[in-house]
Amino acid sequence: MKWDRVPRSGDPDEDLLGRIAAGDVPAMRLMVARQLPRILSVATRMLGDAAEAEDIAQETFLRVWRNAGGWRQRDALFSTWVHRVAINLCYDHLRRRKDVFAEHPPDLEYEGPAPDAGLMSEDDPSRRVERAMQMIAPRQREAIVLVYYQGLSNAEAAAIMDVSVDALESLLARGRRSLQLLLLKEQSDG
Repeated sequence: MKWDRVPRSGDPDEDLLGRIAAGDVPAMRLMVARQLPRILSVATRMLGDAAEAEDIAQETFLRVWRNAGGWRQRDALFSTWVHRVAINLCYDHLRRRKDVFAEHPPDLEYEGPAPDAGLMSEDDPSRRVERAMQMIAPRQREAIVLVYYQGLSNAEAAAIMDVSVDALESLLARGRRSLQLLLLKEQSDG
């Protein structure tokens, strides 16, 4: 049996998930190879931190391993489901990030320039956009990441976010306006 064929259900991951549910480790490795770049990208853009994004990706794939047998195509495509898992984990992480209180403040770290400081200036447009992305509302950021960074269609992104296409388009419009205002404000302040 060929595992790279598209099953009758139309989900290219269905057969692979069946193998994962049966405990097939090579199938899991293949799934991680397929999905990891997109999951890391979503998590990095949602959290603004590559190390935290790696933790989210790891937890996402642990959940895939544990729950592969429970996934049902009738509910959503696997890629939609795995994105939703990763995004939910990002939101959980963002909530915990706000709730962390330290009894003792951490030791002060070296505040001089980083070794790679000369590689990217603070005025680099991509750095400015990344900073602004972290300042907009999380649902707006989620919509922008899925559509503009992940390249998903509005219908796919709406399915992942569990909203209508109209609601997604509204989030995109508000997110673009927020980004534009933040970038203009930063430009006029600088």
